[in-house]
Amino acid sequence: MTSTDSGLPRRSLLAGVLGSGAAAALPTAAAQAAPAPTEAAPPGRHPSNWPDPEPYGRADTRPDLWPREDNSFVLPLELRPRDDELGRVWIRDTYVNCFVIDGRPVYVATGTTNAPGLDGPAPWNDGVFVWVSSSLEGPWRLVDTTGIRPGADKGKVWSPEFADENRPGRTVVAPWQEYWHDDRFGKRGDVWAPELHYFRGKWYIVACMGDHSRKVGSFMLVSEGGVEGPYRLVEGNAEKPFGESVAGGPDFVEPGAYFHIDGGLYCEGQDAWLVLHNDLYARFRDDMEDIVPATNLPKFQQKRYSPEPYLEGAYVFKYESKYYLLQAAWDRTSDNPDGTRRYAYDKPGPGRRQYQYDAVVAVSDTFEGPYSERWTAGVGAGHNNFFVDHRGRPWATFFRNPSAGYWSDPARVAEAAVPGVVRLEWTGPAGDRLYVKRRSRGSAAGG
Repeated sequence: MTSTDSGLPRRSLLAGVLGSGAAAALPTAAAQAAPAPTEAAPPGRHPSNWPDPEPYGRADTRPDLWPREDNSFVLPLELRPRDDELGRVWIRDTYVNCFVIDGRPVYVATGTTNAPGLDGPAPWNDGVFVWVSSSLEGPWRLVDTTGIRPGADKGKVWSPEFADENRPGRTVVAPWQEYWHDDRFGKRGDVWAPELHYFRGKWYIVACMGDHSRKVGSFMLVSEGGVEGPYRLVEGNAEKPFGESVAGGPDFVEPGAYFHIDGGLYCEGQDAWLVLHNDLYARFRDDMEDIVPATNLPKFQQKRYSPEPYLEGAYVFKYESKYYLLQAAWDRTSDNPDGTRRYAYDKPGPGRRQYQYDAVVAVSDTFEGPYSERWTAGVGAGHNNFFVDHRGRPWATFFRNPSAGYWSDPARVAEAAVPGVVRLEWTGPAGDRLYVKRRSRGSAAGG
């Protein structure tokens, strides 16, 4: 998504006060590891960039980079029958965006959800749900799909269940996306990390068939109506996900069935690009039915960690003429030789424990790069997206990853997997960084 395509004004003044809502309580360990607060920037000045922890690849754990009660809240999404017991929507990979259509803001929300009776989105889930609102605070309503599928779940815009809607010349669910069964897992097939975009007067969904699908990788749907659909699959995904098959994935993925995951859409002017996990991109054909080229995709120019850990959730966002490349990285803790705690975006290894699933970001003058060194933009805010509201103010999403680390603790897991949004702040044309909105915004020592 880019702010230049959503019909929104572009502003550098980040004014306004955020309403209260559910937010993360700061951990004692992070508070103790953080430097003392510094003086906030004087009114009218941009906040400063923080010096990064050294060497490159260390994680910044300062409490000001957490979504907190003063800078974030959980969206009050309309509940489905499956949500009644929990009292809120269980969701991962939260995605929110705002588009101005016919002069009015349209906010959309989606993400990875679980099927009724399942604790998570595997080995199968039942599709993509979409919520809409005229403001970020709500009310958030499920899109009305009852006119398309009377009696079906309201708000469900696509699912492997819809394979019976395929017609000659119109594919809704490809064979590789359909549910299947095996002796190890039983029913299999899951869709993850959907994004919703409005481009050239049409609605598009980019999503990923997850690890338990016949083929694992990214695909795109286009609506033949409004935001509620009906959606069909683009031509380029009739036989497979975007790109080529690659090595990787869990041991239960069949050989040759693992493709590039976490696909996203970036639009600027009349052009659109697919962003793939985690280095790749490709321009869409003018008819938006496939990418060019279909294989041997170009790579972003970016400054990698050494060694580079597993990253995911790649997303490109344009703000104030700069391009921001977002990625999700696990901050793993270990012990330094002197006994102090080490926080770093490391590969797994002995003595390394998953702590927080962070949003790391780099900036460039061009879409392709070269991108700057990455910085920690949000602690625990990984696998998210950035967007601007209808007043031009930047925000990020978060969901509090329940699979491991801080939010998997039994004392906290009930507050994980949420549709959260957090205010961002821009450090101006001299700094060119976006951070979670901090309380103390002056310079400080590395965390």
